[in-house]
Amino acid sequence: MNKILLATDGSAYSDAAARYLVQSPLLTRDFVVHVVHCEPDVPGDIKTFIDRATLDSWHREQNEKAMKPVADILSEGGIAFERHGFTGFAPTLIVEYASSIGANLIVMGSHGRGGFLDAIVGSVARRVLAHAHCPVLLVKS
Repeated sequence: MNKILLATDGSAYSDAAARYLVQSPLLTRDFVVHVVHCEPDVPGDIKTFIDRATLDSWHREQNEKAMKPVADILSEGGIAFERHGFTGFAPTLIVEYASSIGANLIVMGSHGRGGFLDAIVGSVARRVLAHAHCPVLLVKS
């Protein structure tokens, strides 16, 4: 069985990537999708005021909230999937998790802002493309 990692940020762009997996005539149904969301960690000074259990609960809640729309799309499309929420720097975690499961493909929605704006604000997709050990498919809505 093939493994596809679908990285989501909870946006309409990620929803478009999930719809692509459901509707694409290029893909057979011989795959399971690993839906991944990476919630950024909070700064250290904030951590001193919030207990670990509360912070972990908040991270889980944010991850689930971001993954729900694509999980609903995949479920309605009859696509097998698993959810995996992480906390930290998204590009690194996406590439590491894809490697750890032996992903055949990473799929991401693309905001398509362009090189100049990405250079200023950074691009998760650009960093994943640069470091992934498997093909990366960017879906633009």
